[in-house]
Amino acid sequence: MKRYLGFAVLAASAAVMTTGAAPKQKPQQQQSAIELNVPRERVIAAALYTVSGNTLKLNAQLFPLKPDESREVRLEIKDASGWKEISRVRICENEYGNARGDKSWTALFRIENWDDSKDVPYRVAHGERATFEGLIRKNPVDKEEIVVAGFTGNSVIEGHGGDISRQDLVKNVKAADADLLFFSGDQVYNHTHHYEYWVKFCLDFADVLKNRPTVAIPDDHDVGQPNLWGQNGKVSKVPGATDGGYAMPASYVKEVERAQTAHLPDPFDPTPIEQGIGVYFTALNWGRISFAILEDRKFKTGPMAVRAAGKGRADHVPNAEFDVKSLDKPGLKMLGDRQLKFLDVWGQDWNGADFKVALSQTIFCGGAHIHGGAGGRLYGDLDSNGWPQTPRNNAVRALRKAHALHYAGDQHLGTVFHHGVDDFGDANYSFCVPSIANLYLRWWEPLEPGANRQPGQGPIYGEHLDTFGNHVTCLAVANPDKKPNGGDKLTTRAAGFGIVRFNKKTRKITMECWPRNINIAAPGAKPYPGWPITIDQTDNYGRKAVAHLPTLKFKSAKNPVIKVIDEASGEWVYALRINGDTFQPKVFKKGTYTVSVDGKLLQGLKAEMLNDPQVVEVD
Repeated sequence: MKRYLGFAVLAASAAVMTTGAAPKQKPQQQQSAIELNVPRERVIAAALYTVSGNTLKLNAQLFPLKPDESREVRLEIKDASGWKEISRVRICENEYGNARGDKSWTALFRIENWDDSKDVPYRVAHGERATFEGLIRKNPVDKEEIVVAGFTGNSVIEGHGGDISRQDLVKNVKAADADLLFFSGDQVYNHTHHYEYWVKFCLDFADVLKNRPTVAIPDDHDVGQPNLWGQNGKVSKVPGATDGGYAMPASYVKEVERAQTAHLPDPFDPTPIEQGIGVYFTALNWGRISFAILEDRKFKTGPMAVRAAGKGRADHVPNAEFDVKSLDKPGLKMLGDRQLKFLDVWGQDWNGADFKVALSQTIFCGGAHIHGGAGGRLYGDLDSNGWPQTPRNNAVRALRKAHALHYAGDQHLGTVFHHGVDDFGDANYSFCVPSIANLYLRWWEPLEPGANRQPGQGPIYGEHLDTFGNHVTCLAVANPDKKPNGGDKLTTRAAGFGIVRFNKKTRKITMECWPRNINIAAPGAKPYPGWPITIDQTDNYGRKAVAHLPTLKFKSAKNPVIKVIDEASGEWVYALRINGDTFQPKVFKKGTYTVSVDGKLLQGLKAEMLNDPQVVEVD
């Protein structure tokens, strides 16, 4: 009997399937026609991999195996003598914990001492007939420009053009020759049958997944709930999970994370959270770009900690008069202590890196005002990372110390913000990519015009306080039409994807936000209005200097790593691999500082004035 992917999922506008959505509607049947009983030569659906620190991790996704078929899978590589086996592993077929007893069908390979200086053809093999071939790319350390393609929100809901071909995205990844793929969450929009929808995702993108390192991190819909405040893994006991924690069984969550994240580098701190759920926050170095891969929601406090049930939706601010500062209570978490410790270590480690980039589910602000429809103004969405405000500021401070761009998704809305903590623009930039299939619309539409806008910009741009009072400067936004046509090309729903280019020679970062169903390589092809946006690496710590240290002139070192340390407190202020052989460190209070230059300490440097004219030669 044939078995198809065609289970009940909620309509695109239903509350249980969306963040900040309207009331529940009846489920809508999704007929996606993914046959799981495939010919046996096609039993390997796809493979995702990363290489970092000379360790290759590759996770193969299989279709269901029959009872009499082997549970072993082989990894082979090709050299001048032909194919040779380098590893053999047993398939993980753990049950998910849903009512039907689905299994995971993944095979994880780990190869240490991998030579990442050359392209290596590989194939995953099962039995005598099934193979899946790809290429482990050489580490592009010598490339001047590293390209990272970013995606979010891969809904296949009918009625909004969701279940259309992804070939336009695949072709554009190839046209951009992306060095890394980043899927920031909601790869799956079915709340009880992740496995089959994940297989569909793998099939849709297999042609680029197989040849490029990929970061895929699950978000709320992937783990089977409308919103996610993981609260260190507790069991959620209320509809909507606003009490914090996970609604699905821990076995379901663990198998989702195994399918999507097992191929990532080893976690910084692998200690499981409650219910034995694992973690995956980690660092990846590829092409001399150091990526921090974060888990926005796993440790985040649930809204019922600050808003009692029975007073409207706990995750929504009810009106404009509500005091949002009252929601910023002591003890609330966002990234959590463990991830902040990770960022502190990661931000200081520039070994083999020219840029720092944070990858996570979503950006650190309330990035939208209108939710679901043109009249759906919210005065605060606690599912956004604008709340809790103090943990939000701690996360932003950690990223700016590393001069890190923040690359994320989830908001269904393409934006670029310059973030601030104490003032506008005193921190780093974020780029939120639009959804692949934008089933639930949002708009950035503040009620007051922004201050200090760039020439030609409308009132929605410039400096604003978001709905939680956070400082943000809007540089670009891809708002959808107010009356989207819902057509199969998503042309009015502001769907799309992102491209970020990191130029290691100039240290410039260029962000591009592209619509669906265009050829980015075609003459005259244009991204969404407002893009591309180019910033300098140092713009990611936009805080104004109070004083400067003397200019450092390096006799024999080029592009050294600088770390500025406040001698009064012992705290490091920021770190950066500079571009060139001259650098004048800025500081944010007068005093005495130590500067570490590739580990060598220059102590007792005085910061007494702006633009200190002194020059210190460093051999």
